Amino acid sequence: MGRHGTRALFHACWIASAFAIAPAFGAEAPKYEVDAAWPKPLPNNWIMGQAAGVAVDGDDHIWVVQRPKTLTDDEKAAALDPPRTKCCKPAPPVMEFDQAGVLLRSWGGPGQGYDWPSNEHGVYVDAQGFVWLAGNGEKDGQILKFTKDGKFVLQIGKPGEQTNSADTTRLGKPANMTVDAAANELYVADGYYNHRVIVFDATTGAFKRMWGAYGGKPTDDKAPAYDPAAAPSKQFGNPVHCVRIARDGLVYVCDRVNDRIQVFRKDGTFVKEIFVETATRANGSVWDLELFPDADETWLINADGANNEVRLIKRDTGDVVGAFGRNGRNAGEFHWVHNLAIDSKGNVFTTEVDTGKRAQKFLLRGDMVLRKRAAQ
Repeated sequence: MGRHGTRALFHACWIASAFAIAPAFGAEAPKYEVDAAWPKPLPNNWIMGQAAGVAVDGDDHIWVVQRPKTLTDDEKAAALDPPRTKCCKPAPPVMEFDQAGVLLRSWGGPGQGYDWPSNEHGVYVDAQGFVWLAGNGEKDGQILKFTKDGKFVLQIGKPGEQTNSADTTRLGKPANMTVDAAANELYVADGYYNHRVIVFDATTGAFKRMWGAYGGKPTDDKAPAYDPAAAPSKQFGNPVHCVRIARDGLVYVCDRVNDRIQVFRKDGTFVKEIFVETATRANGSVWDLELFPDADETWLINADGANNEVRLIKRDTGDVVGAFGRNGRNAGEFHWVHNLAIDSKGNVFTTEVDTGKRAQKFLLRGDMVLRKRAAQ
């Protein structure tokens, strides 16, 4: 296929909303190229702090949660009293972007009827369009649910002194969450203090079930530091950083510092584990996961904020078949790539914490074929 034919096919991917992508070559991983013009400059003289979460909704809009309090005085100098420079001011914590990177709406922060987290961490938009937020501040123990306009709907858990992984009334610095739409259940990666996956009713917040590593009872026994030469830990490390559900019902959990993905059935039954970059002694190789949106969800897309790359893993075998990014500040590079999300066309969006403080978009490239979606 010539250059113009490839470009035409790529544009077809963008406009054919009634189709899903299927790879032309079953074993060949997707390839990506950074879109250095995404997102567009923020309005209102705003600047983004640590970008601690990213999600894609049913309209392929991109949601970012960021931490305004992490901006230095130099970065937010226009917001000081008196202003020190012309730029900049903290953006609101929750921001919605379109595919072109234009900011559509923004909101967030303390309000009536709920406890805003002291340190924002993780965002998820469910099939009904509700926006879920987590937080991993020292006393954060809650998950919040809002409408897309920022209207408060539900709080699960409460802030306060941390308890333990047996407590079903609150969370322990929860990292991230996902909703099983068919069962109307919220799965929480809990987290930075507790060592478990915990499941709630997504409407009422009622506790349903929970489990620890290998599907066992969650424990908080002190574990030794990760050692790649040691036997795999029988306990989740801190943090349990993500939870994702595949269409076939398998539940994927990011056991970040133990350099592994553990896979379960929805009832917590252990299925298998996948080890990733096991020589990583820093703060772990499995920071986030997404599933590629082809019919079989062939690949896991893995954000690794220690090695600062995004890798593609065959879901059935656990083999790493591709990667992009490296440690750096240029477009397409990362500093503490923290979360990622993928849209219906296979484009990947990433966010960075520490001093990275940005979101990036990576365009799916290469010859692809379109397969009509099965009826939902």
